[in-house]
Amino acid sequence: MFVVNPFGDSAVHVQLGSEVNEAVFHRVRAFAAWMEAKSDERIGELIPGYLAVTLFIRSGADGSEVARWLAEQGGAFEQALAEAGAGRGRVAEIPVCYGGEYGPDLEYVAGYHGLTTGQVIALHTGTEYLVHMLGFMPGFPYLGGLPLRLATPRLATPRAEVARGSVGIAGSQTGIYPLASPGGWQIIGRTPLRLFDPAGDPPTLLQSGDRIRFIAVGKEEYSQLSGKNKGKKK
Repeated sequence: MFVVNPFGDSAVHVQLGSEVNEAVFHRVRAFAAWMEAKSDERIGELIPGYLAVTLFIRSGADGSEVARWLAEQGGAFEQALAEAGAGRGRVAEIPVCYGGEYGPDLEYVAGYHGLTTGQVIALHTGTEYLVHMLGFMPGFPYLGGLPLRLATPRLATPRAEVARGSVGIAGSQTGIYPLASPGGWQIIGRTPLRLFDPAGDPPTLLQSGDRIRFIAVGKEEYSQLSGKNKGKKK
């Protein structure tokens, strides 16, 4: 799929897929990189999403003209994509202490699916997740790959504050709160790692395209790891 549509007066929307999956993720990421490499002066910021890339047109440029030009680039992009192939991002291991004070909703999630808490942890840690994008707040990773058996509705009433590092489930997604904030995700655990450090370079621990695995740790190991802001990469 390669569908180009104007997006208001100053942006163009290029849809590259119709279903959220890894193949479409790589198409979106590759198209954004391909356009950035062109350094077209008419195009300012590029915003990749789950299924599309939104390109913002600089003041003075003709958005309709840019949209027509982009519509003609589909063949060239597909050829470039085929020649480049799909790359594999780095893998980060994220330690998580599940349940108890760190995961107040773990038992609810287990009961909702007729599982034990141990089975929930095994399912959650037995999967490699893909970071589709960062959003909602600085460093918050939207992860693809949650087992369908763990898909759980959000809380009926959001919490006034969710602790930094909380690992949660909402619908068919799992994610990590990089900062304390209100939130309605089902919290099943917490990581001691800092996902966002404004003084860091880069300031976010994870990037779009990274893969992560959750590693279950006990309270003692959690305490030992607290304060660290780097995951184990391999």
